[in-house]
Amino acid sequence: MPRFRTLDEVDVRGRRVLIRVDLNVPMQDGRVADATRIERVAPTIRELAEKGARVVVLSHFGRPKGKPSAAMSQRPLVEPLAQALGRKVAFADDCIGPRAEAAVAALGDGGVLLLENVRFHEGEEANDKAFVAALAKLGDLYVNDAFSAAHRAHASTEGLAHALPSFAGRLMQAELEALESALGAPRRPAIAVVGGAKISGKLEVLGNLIGKVDAIAIGGGMANTFLFARGVQVGKSLCERDLAVTAADIMARAADAGCAVLLPSDAVVAETFAAGAPSRVVGVDRVPETAMILDIGPASVDAFAERIGASRTLLWNGPMGAFELEGFAAGTVGVAQCAAAQTRAGRLVSVAGGGDTVAALALAGVQDAFTYVSTAGGAFLEWLEGKELPGVAALAR
Repeated sequence: MPRFRTLDEVDVRGRRVLIRVDLNVPMQDGRVADATRIERVAPTIRELAEKGARVVVLSHFGRPKGKPSAAMSQRPLVEPLAQALGRKVAFADDCIGPRAEAAVAALGDGGVLLLENVRFHEGEEANDKAFVAALAKLGDLYVNDAFSAAHRAHASTEGLAHALPSFAGRLMQAELEALESALGAPRRPAIAVVGGAKISGKLEVLGNLIGKVDAIAIGGGMANTFLFARGVQVGKSLCERDLAVTAADIMARAADAGCAVLLPSDAVVAETFAAGAPSRVVGVDRVPETAMILDIGPASVDAFAERIGASRTLLWNGPMGAFELEGFAAGTVGVAQCAAAQTRAGRLVSVAGGGDTVAALALAGVQDAFTYVSTAGGAFLEWLEGKELPGVAALAR
C-alpha cells in the first residue's frame, strides 16, 4: 500500500484545515434518517478542532448537477453535525467566493464551519482547476476523510490533494489500514465470502480475489450461476445462464491459482419470492423445477463456518440469500455470527463492506463484532476489483 501522511505528522493549531467528508446521508421529512456517516467522521473533525485548527468542512449531498438546489442544501446537516461533535458548527451558504471566504475568516482556533454543497458548482465533478483553486484559497492544509467518495476524481476529493499539503483523516486511515490487512497483506489462510444477486456485478471482484485469498465462499443469487455452470438445475432461481461459461472459467482459474471455490451444498427453497413464503431445505441437486433458491441451507452454513474457523483473515461482501425477506436470513446470519465469534476470540481479522453487507450484518447483530465494517459502498467495491482510487492515490507520498 502506498504511504500516506496522517494527522500525526502535522501541527494544525491556528491553521485553516479543509476536510473533505461524506455527509451524503439519508433524509426523511427534512431530518437525518441515519446519522452513521456523520458519526464516523466526527472523531477526525473533533480532533482537529481540539488541536486548535480552524476546521472547514467540505461535502456533497445528492446529485444537484452543478446547480444550487434548496432540496439538496447542507444547512439541515448543521445541527446533527454539531450534536455529533458536541460543539457549535457555523454554516456558509456557498463553498467558494466572498461568502465562503468571509465565513472562513470569521473562524477562530477550534472553530468548525460547514460549507454549502460542493456539487452546487459544475467545477466539482469536472475537477476544474479554477474551482480547485477557489477551494484551496480557503485553506492551508487538506485532509481527506471521505473514503466513500475516493473513487471519484472530483475537485474536493482529488484535485485539492495536489493543491495543498494533504493528509488522510482518521476514518480514511482506518479504512486503508483495514483494507490492507484484509487483502494487501492478510494473515493466512485468507477467505473471501462473496454474495449478492448477480455474478455480472462481481466479475471484476472475483477476478481480483483469485490468487489473493486461499478460498472464496459464494452465496446469494450469484451462487446459482456457478451451480448451473456445474450442471446443477436450479429451477426458477435467479440465475444468469448466459454467464455459465464465465463462471466455469472463474472456477478453472481459481483452481489453477490454488484458490478453493466453495458453493452451497443445500438450499432453502420456496415457490414464491415473498416474506414468510412456505419453504423447505433441499440438496442443491434436488431443487424442484417450480421452486427458487432463496438462502443457503444449514449444511452449507456449517461448511462455510468450518472454513472460516480455519482461516485467519476474512473479507466479506454480499449476503448469502434474500435476507431482507422473513424466513430467508438464516444463512447470512449463521455465517456472520460464526465470523463474529472467531473475531471476538482473537482468531480472525474480519473486514466487511459494500451494498447490502452492512444491513445484513446489522440484522445478524454483529456489525460491531467485526474488525472493520466499511460503509463506503462503491469505493469499497472498486477497491475489491483492484482499481486505483483517485482520492487515495492523490494522498500517496
